[in-house]
Amino acid sequence: MFTKAVIIPTGDELASGIVLDTDSPMIMGELLKLNGGAFISRTAPVLDKEESITDTIKGFAEQGYDLIVLIGGSGGGHRYSTTLGKDFTHSSLESILEEKHSCELYGKNGHMWSKLVIGRLGETLVFNVPGPYEEAAVVTKAFVKSYGADSNDLEGANKSMMKALEAKYGA
Repeated sequence: MFTKAVIIPTGDELASGIVLDTDSPMIMGELLKLNGGAFISRTAPVLDKEESITDTIKGFAEQGYDLIVLIGGSGGGHRYSTTLGKDFTHSSLESILEEKHSCELYGKNGHMWSKLVIGRLGETLVFNVPGPYEEAAVVTKAFVKSYGADSNDLEGANKSMMKALEAKYGA
């Protein structure tokens, strides 16, 4: 069970104040259902730059956090259109996590809606949730339920999180 967690919102729109982070308080509340005595903090939003996201994750892992939750950057974004925002969270996670599992959800147009990744960086459990509130809520609740049942089944948690997201959108 985790005892020290950090929530890391990502996105230029959050860092600049254009969009308000409503996900962090919800995620904190859900995590406290698993461990009401845990220390849970939130960092300032990280810009959509792969190096910034990667360095932030590594920094918190090195500080002894045993759970890191990243918000946003789960879509295909700039990989599909130059008019879409940059999404680097899932590629950052894929590049640094040692043991990892991921699932992808695609729209009818072939555009990746979301890629959810969960894994470990040393002893630290790390996973991402999409940025939109309703998506973040169903994914976080699925994580809490799965992790509460078996904290070692990362593949099961990943599948449960994606299944909840698919159900939310009828995909």
